Amino acid sequence: MAETVIVFDFDKTIIETDSDNWVVDELGATALFNELLPTMPWNSLMDVMMRELHAQGKNIEEIKNVLKRVPIHPRIVPAIKSAYALGCDLRIVSDANTFFIETIIDHLGIKNCFSEINTNPGYVDDEGHLRIRPFVDFHSCPHTCPPNMCKGMIIERIQESLAKEGEKRMIYLGDGINDFCPSLKLREGDFMMPRKGFPVWDLICENRAILRCDIHEWSDGKDMENIMLRLIEKIKIQESSQLLSSSSEHCMFEIVAMPVHEALPPLRVTH
Repeated sequence: MAETVIVFDFDKTIIETDSDNWVVDELGATALFNELLPTMPWNSLMDVMMRELHAQGKNIEEIKNVLKRVPIHPRIVPAIKSAYALGCDLRIVSDANTFFIETIIDHLGIKNCFSEINTNPGYVDDEGHLRIRPFVDFHSCPHTCPPNMCKGMIIERIQESLAKEGEKRMIYLGDGINDFCPSLKLREGDFMMPRKGFPVWDLICENRAILRCDIHEWSDGKDMENIMLRLIEKIKIQESSQLLSSSSEHCMFEIVAMPVHEALPPLRVTH
């Protein structure tokens, strides 16, 4: 059973850009997107934009082809595969959508590495059109989450489910403003990996005292790989040390508590 759970944001963490912006820009709808952005929530706007793109004649295959050429650092895929091979439980928590994320990670050959994807529903309807829906009905978060998704609530739900399996350590990687709320949910012994120079890094620097977890910033895919694998190894060493210590204490207790009738027989003295 995995002792380390690694939670990844997706946009600008696994991939190098925002998947929503990438699709809109690549399919030539940037001007309309910018015009409508002040009028509605981002998640609702993406559903409208998909409808507009289909009205312009764009089909699902064109959207998929755009997603398959999204930029990604060359060390990200090896890093994810290494963490998976080491027995970590990998998950995604993202404000993108299932269609975008699954298309990309399937193309990259890493879809099987993830046990869970928490994101906005994205699906193809009966007319062959891509629809995007909010993860939850609009809500209010006291921190920096958008109205359609509080990542902090998702992390709490994951923590509750993991509690049934025994003690787990968590590593969280993210870059955006909405990755600050989940960082506040991480506990002592967990690790936050904010992308340096991005909004979540600035928020953490301003509020370091209220975080309980350790902070390890990263800048690019090579950085991410090195730091993440080092933290995985650190957790394994600490867990092994604790297990060995616990085993030693148990053995000492058994020796001290040995019943009299199991003690060595007295030495016989011959005359």
